[in-house]
Amino acid sequence: MLFANYHTHTPRCNHARGEEREYIEAAIQAGYQLLGFSDHSPYVFENGHDSGFRMKLEETENYVSTLQALRREYEKDITLLIGFEAEYYPRLFAKTLAFLHPFDYDFLLLGQHFTVNETDGVSVNLPMTDGDLHQFVDQTCQAMHTGAFTYFNHPDMPLHTGSPAAYEREMTRLCQTALETDTPLELNLLGIRGKRNYPHEPFWEIVQQIGNPVIIGVDAHDPRNLDHREALDEALKLVEKYRLRLIDRVPIKDPHTCALAKELNLC
Repeated sequence: MLFANYHTHTPRCNHARGEEREYIEAAIQAGYQLLGFSDHSPYVFENGHDSGFRMKLEETENYVSTLQALRREYEKDITLLIGFEAEYYPRLFAKTLAFLHPFDYDFLLLGQHFTVNETDGVSVNLPMTDGDLHQFVDQTCQAMHTGAFTYFNHPDMPLHTGSPAAYEREMTRLCQTALETDTPLELNLLGIRGKRNYPHEPFWEIVQQIGNPVIIGVDAHDPRNLDHREALDEALKLVEKYRLRLIDRVPIKDPHTCALAKELNLC
């Protein structure tokens, strides 16, 4: 079984079920020693945009305080970390990082679901051209250079329909930047459970060549996901097939003191 999972959601994202306590109990039962919550981050949007798949700004305090109380309650049973899964939208991220700064949370995970942003860009779950993929890689490389993100969720999620040569070129650039910035890449179990277009094996061939560290992420939207042995077995087969550098835990990067936070005089 896994030592840790850093990718755990709550109902605040509007597409997960189960209360925090249920996830914690399921993790303990399954033998985890560390559980990180990383529900979809609130975001400071322009013009009052509501994405519908993330917690609202006003829910942030309750999210953090609820997990802090549970961390104290379960401190003898499991290590709990408090985080957020966030996109990097260049025009908006600094304001979002500043909004989150006063809260006592531990980490951010990079989960890029759109290019540009949700109102002007392309969903990575829809067919993406070579140009769209180039934009995705540009943004995520910028994100990794901020120093704010502990690791990169489902980096192979883009549904690319362009040329294989462009895919190899762009994803090589992504993996090289991840290695240079000490940003592990996630092998995502939701993609396996949901029979999605990821894990995308050509991506993991590139990871093998570059030598990136890889962490398995459950991407739990239901407490039962934390003990899905079949999905884990499939992921481990990919690890073996591509001789991936699997790690069981990640060094946490504190967003409160990252390079961008210093640049913004937040710390």
